[in-house]
Amino acid sequence: MSTARKSSVVQTSTPQKEIQVVVIGGGGVGKSALTVQFIQGHFIDEYDPTIEDSYRKECIVDSEPVSLDILDTAGQEEYSAMREQYMRTGMAFLLVYSVTSRSSFEETQAFHKQILRIKDTEKFPVVLVGNKSDLESEREVTFEEGQRAANLIGISFFETSAKNRVNVEEAFLTLTKQTLKFQRAQSQARPVSAATAPAPRGNPVPRPVKKEEKRNGCCIVC
Repeated sequence: MSTARKSSVVQTSTPQKEIQVVVIGGGGVGKSALTVQFIQGHFIDEYDPTIEDSYRKECIVDSEPVSLDILDTAGQEEYSAMREQYMRTGMAFLLVYSVTSRSSFEETQAFHKQILRIKDTEKFPVVLVGNKSDLESEREVTFEEGQRAANLIGISFFETSAKNRVNVEEAFLTLTKQTLKFQRAQSQARPVSAATAPAPRGNPVPRPVKKEEKRNGCCIVC
């Protein structure tokens, strides 16, 4: 079980759009390291299997204030039922594999299909990430293979190094931009006025109990 990592809370009076980003991938691919590097700016060099950690980061993206609720999920197979729940509630997905593990790369294809099946759509905000690019001597998946896989399913692709903070912010913020664009397109396609909007039915599906929520910082993207 992972150890809680605390950070300071940034308060803002500006109304913000909240986006739940879910970080998904096999065990040991560096999901937690990527998330903590993005949120707190430091590298976790030990492997501590995650069950669930939640972080918050406030950003300005395309001149719009956004609050990212980032859910770092378990990669182990025994938590596959929880993964499906995250896919139901998530609004955007960072799909992570390790360039040192071909099996983790192949897993991402199944995860992407599962996301689209659960969301019942052909398109959804997803960014493919090949992490651990600093471990070149251990590489099993080439950059070209990752790019080709992303092109085939029509999503963006980054190779990242959580250790060296390479493309970490770019991956998260590209996903945020794409999510805002996706939401605007959906809103324009299905306009619903406040007067005619249907009343909510029932209670929202509860999220699994999570550890202490970690919050930190803000970032600005023009």
